[in-house]
Amino acid sequence: MEARTPRQVLGAAARLLNARLHGDRFPTIAPSGGDADRVFIGPTNYAGQADSWARALESARPQTRATSMKIRYGQDSFEYPADQTVSSVYSRLSRRWQHRQLRALQGYTGLLLESARPFLGGLYDSDAARQLEELGRTGVSCALLFHGSDIRDPDIHAQKERHSPFAVDRELRDRCRGMADRSRELIERTGLPVYVSTVGLLSEVEGSNWLPVVIETDVWQAGDPPLSAGLPLRVAHAPSTGIKGTDLIEESLQRLHADKIIDYQVVRGIPHSAMPDVYRNTDVVLDSFRTGNYGVAACEGLAAGRIVVAHISEEVRRRTRELTGEELPIVEATPESLAEVLLGIVEDPTRALGIAAAGPEFVRRFHGGSRSGAVLAEWLDQHTSRTQ
Repeated sequence: MEARTPRQVLGAAARLLNARLHGDRFPTIAPSGGDADRVFIGPTNYAGQADSWARALESARPQTRATSMKIRYGQDSFEYPADQTVSSVYSRLSRRWQHRQLRALQGYTGLLLESARPFLGGLYDSDAARQLEELGRTGVSCALLFHGSDIRDPDIHAQKERHSPFAVDRELRDRCRGMADRSRELIERTGLPVYVSTVGLLSEVEGSNWLPVVIETDVWQAGDPPLSAGLPLRVAHAPSTGIKGTDLIEESLQRLHADKIIDYQVVRGIPHSAMPDVYRNTDVVLDSFRTGNYGVAACEGLAAGRIVVAHISEEVRRRTRELTGEELPIVEATPESLAEVLLGIVEDPTRALGIAAAGPEFVRRFHGGSRSGAVLAEWLDQHTSRTQ
C-alpha cells in the first residue's frame, strides 16, 4: 500500500470530517461470504445499467449474487438504483473503506469494471490497473466494460459522421480523447476481455463483445398505439448537451410546431420514473442525430411502442442485423431530412407504424435482460470451468 505524508493524512481526515458533518455517512462494503458465486459491476452505473446487468446475471445464473456499485459525485438527480453507493469523498480518501472493500472483493468470482474507473477509489494512487492486478492475484476473473465516450475515438468518429459532436466542439473532443486514451491504455496493460454496451462501439476495440443495455420492458408498455389521439403529431425529445444534436433539429421542430403540424414537447427536468407516462402520451420519440448509434433512451421509446426517429449509421444497422437477425426498428432521419420525415408520417403513417409495432418485441428479446444475462453467464462459466 502506498504511504501518505502526514500533511496528506491530515487533509484527508479534515475533508472526511467535513463530509460527515454534512450528513455523508461511512459507506457500505460490498457483501461477502456464502456459497454463491459473487460478481461486482461498477463503479459508474450509467443510466442504471450496472444494476440492470446485475439483476440480469442473477436471473440467468441463479447460483450467482451480483453487486452493482456507483460512486456518487454531488447530487444524483436521476437516482438510478444500485446495491452499493459510495460518495466520491469516501472512495477517494478513506483508506478504511478502500481496504475493507478490497478484502470483500477478494472473495468474489468476477468483477466487471466500467469505464476504466478505479473501483477502489484512491487506493494505489487511483490506478485502476493496479487495483485489478491485486484482485487478479486472488483468482478474481476481471473484465472491462465501456459505454460510449469512455472508449470512442473522437477523431475517427468525426471522420465517419458528418454531424459528429466531436467535429464542432473542440473542448468535448479533447476531453473525450483523454478518456478514450486512458481506456485504451488500460486495455493494453491488462489484456482483459472487453465488453461494450452498444453495437456502435464494437468497431472501437477489436475482439470486443456486445453486452446489450437493459431496460425494464414492462414499465414502458403503453396501451394505445401512436396516433390514437389523432393529429397533430405528438413529438417528444429529451435534449442532451452537444451529444444528441438538439441544436441541429430545434429550428425545424419549432416551425412545424408553430404550423400546428406537430405538438412538440421538450422533455427537461423530469425524473426518470416519470418518463413512461410521458411516452404514453407521445406518438414520436426523437433520439440522437449526431452519434449514429442507439442506446437506452431509444430502447425505452421502442419498448413503449412509439415511433422512434433518429440517425443510425449504416454500420450500426448492418451489425445489429448480423447480431440479432432483425432490422433495427428505428425510423431513419438526419437533421436535414427530419422535417420531411415527420411530414411523411403525418401524411401516411403506415410504414412508420409498422416499424414502431416491431419495437416492443425487439427490445424484449435483445434488451430485456435475457440476452445480457446470457452473455455475462457465459463469461463467468468460462472462468469457473478454468478454476475447477
